Amino acid sequence: MFQRRKLGRVASLLVGFATVVGTADAQPEAISGCTDLPNHAALKAALDEATAEETSGLNHQMWATIVDRDGVVCAVAFSGANRAAQWPGSRVIAAQKASTANAFSLDSSSESNGSGQANGLALSTANLFAAVQPGGSLYGLQFSNPVDTGVAYRGPYAMYGMATDPMVGSRVGGVNVFGGGLGLFGAGKRMVGALGVSGDTSCADHSIAWRTRRHLDLDHLAGVGGVSGDDARPDNIVFDITDGMSAGGFGHARCLNTGDPAMLPAVRP
Repeated sequence: MFQRRKLGRVASLLVGFATVVGTADAQPEAISGCTDLPNHAALKAALDEATAEETSGLNHQMWATIVDRDGVVCAVAFSGANRAAQWPGSRVIAAQKASTANAFSLDSSSESNGSGQANGLALSTANLFAAVQPGGSLYGLQFSNPVDTGVAYRGPYAMYGMATDPMVGSRVGGVNVFGGGLGLFGAGKRMVGALGVSGDTSCADHSIAWRTRRHLDLDHLAGVGGVSGDDARPDNIVFDITDGMSAGGFGHARCLNTGDPAMLPAVRP
């Protein structure tokens, strides 16, 4: 009798533990900040198209992540046949890039950003490359806001890149300081979140992210402030590093088979 009672208590504890774990891993039915952002299917379609269009870099398959304005992951997708068709490590890097672009860009509306500057500021992760090097104006930024590894590597792994990717609904955090992360701007130049893309050279990542954002119709940032010096592409990658120094302070290193950033589509009003 004692043994049966003991086993019964153990069984009850295990059921309770399973319930807690299941609740923690369950995906929310709706995430308020993601409601008006592209879903998994839309992100994958845009990423597939952008990856096929871009001819620079290594011609790899890609990962992409969208976060809302609070940094909550809304969608994760890959362009290959399965989750092993692109660098596995790029899944989390794409999420880092989205988190970074969202965290260090400002809405174009003075009412929402409270700065009194109606043009806001769009910073791509490519714009941070030189600034975070020793002696740069943002040195140390890359060590802030670390990735939540519990979110980043949560299972089940078979769902990575699917509509129910385990990152969806949580904040992954992280700071990434090379190309591939862009703010997302909807109608009226209102920032609604950010996109991160990874899987190729960092320069190609930027270009593919740029084209993906275009296909998602979330590049309405004409007139938004930026550091690129190109009003038609305010958060574009800048290649102005000579002898290790960026002339403007926000440059990026060139990559293998680097494309011409001036050939990327101009952003829309």
